[in-house]
Amino acid sequence: MSSPEELTSGAYISHHLTNWQVSIGDHWFMVLNVDTLLWSITLGIVFLASFRSVAKKSTVGVPGKFQCAVEMIVEFVNRSVKETFHGKNDLIGPLALTIFMWILLMNMMDWVPVDWIGKIAEFIGGFMGVDPSHVYMKPVPTTDLNLTFALAFGVFFLIIFYSIKIKGVGGFIKELTTQPFGHPLLYPVNFVLETVTLLARPLSLALRLFGNLYAGELIFILIAMMGLFQLPIHFMWAVFHLLVIPLQAFIFMMLTIVYLSLAHEDH
Repeated sequence: MSSPEELTSGAYISHHLTNWQVSIGDHWFMVLNVDTLLWSITLGIVFLASFRSVAKKSTVGVPGKFQCAVEMIVEFVNRSVKETFHGKNDLIGPLALTIFMWILLMNMMDWVPVDWIGKIAEFIGGFMGVDPSHVYMKPVPTTDLNLTFALAFGVFFLIIFYSIKIKGVGGFIKELTTQPFGHPLLYPVNFVLETVTLLARPLSLALRLFGNLYAGELIFILIAMMGLFQLPIHFMWAVFHLLVIPLQAFIFMMLTIVYLSLAHEDH
């Protein structure tokens, strides 16, 4: 993307935080954030292809470094599921692994210097006759609120599905109305409180992931505006993100496991 010298500070930041959008239908009936879809799907394929390759080529003897890394990740997720999930569901383990690795890979795009992918996109756009100032490319999918809410709503759907499957419709409604207060006159109050708690789960999942990654990307952009003096500060912030990036993937995974474990409890 255009360098800080070519744009004002506000325009430079705005350019980096704008998605590549394509409208569908008349009057902008639907807008697709193409860069979010492109990078999230690509990284999902990278995860599936790499883990499938390790599974097919795994050896009983001395494993390679990549196989060791994959086995450590799988064992870590498996242990987390066993310690947290108290129901019986073969989906939870693969789901937890997919969530952790997919979000981790998307978060790791935050380590790429903010101008690198943008400059490549500008070059390709210029070669195709597009004004470089109109080329937008956000390479970190988790800085897009649409994607984090999509992930959260997917988890929310599973919560509702398994709550009804395990408890039945009547049991699910009873759970929403009879706690925390057991008196029948307070059932409407219980319903309001429990509904708010239920709806807060996808909201917190989406906003926590988005807020942390968006703030981190914004700071990287501000650091890039410092020109030649950015390298030591960029390095220190990137080192700090060695903790933030996997931590956010871990939190999303663990909360998903906890919420689904609660959904499997038959009171």
